[in-house]
Amino acid sequence: MTREIPTDSGKVALVTGASRGIGYGIAEALVARGDRVCITGRNEDALKEAVEKLGADRVIGVAGKAHDEAHQAVAVERTMEAFGRVDFLANNAGTNPVFGPIAELDLNVARKVFETNVISALGFAQQTWKAWQKENGGAIVNIASVAGLAPSPFIGAYGISKAAMVNLTIQLAAEMAPGVRVNAIAPAVVKTKFAAALYEGREEEAAAGYPLKRLGVPEDIGGAAAFLLSDQAGWITGQTLVVDGGLFLHAGVA
Repeated sequence: MTREIPTDSGKVALVTGASRGIGYGIAEALVARGDRVCITGRNEDALKEAVEKLGADRVIGVAGKAHDEAHQAVAVERTMEAFGRVDFLANNAGTNPVFGPIAELDLNVARKVFETNVISALGFAQQTWKAWQKENGGAIVNIASVAGLAPSPFIGAYGISKAAMVNLTIQLAAEMAPGVRVNAIAPAVVKTKFAAALYEGREEEAAAGYPLKRLGVPEDIGGAAAFLLSDQAGWITGQTLVVDGGLFLHAGVA
């Protein structure tokens, strides 16, 4: 089967944490509409595989750790070198290395969560702002979580970091307007390796609490991100779009 080559949109995006899962879903949606994309990730082999699947003719990969300032700078620099611009940023890279009550949380682990989930997003936003968006405009999408909007059992540190991501979105939207729009997406459980502990071996049970009776898939978030990173969302900024299969229609989160 021949892969259909999308029309070149002339736009360029940087998507962090995109070798798989939600980040890959976002990159795939952007490539499908004709954007050129730089994806980042920690595992170089996985990143290369993702680039090949997405299309090496319009996608590049830059391996590194999201919280590393040097990596942030290199990723933006490589994007500019390859494509000459960076219109869009999708901050998806994240971590959740701990499961349990925050009253017993190791503070070094808490620092790691915030460094990866929040500070890295700010760092990438600063880099894209300086390299292109300050003078030319653009849009940013931050991947938050429903865990940042209400208490979630056992993933409190992750949820607090995602609440900070929501507030970071609001602050950046206020400061970067009018040229750059900044929004967030708050997914519920999406079927990825990252979230496997929340549904693996009990997917039907986990999905039963959702009015739409299924968990999310990366394409659900990819489509939402592509919309927010488009002219169709040209009058939307500082907002958090909840993409949760109707979960918030019930009390609490999964």
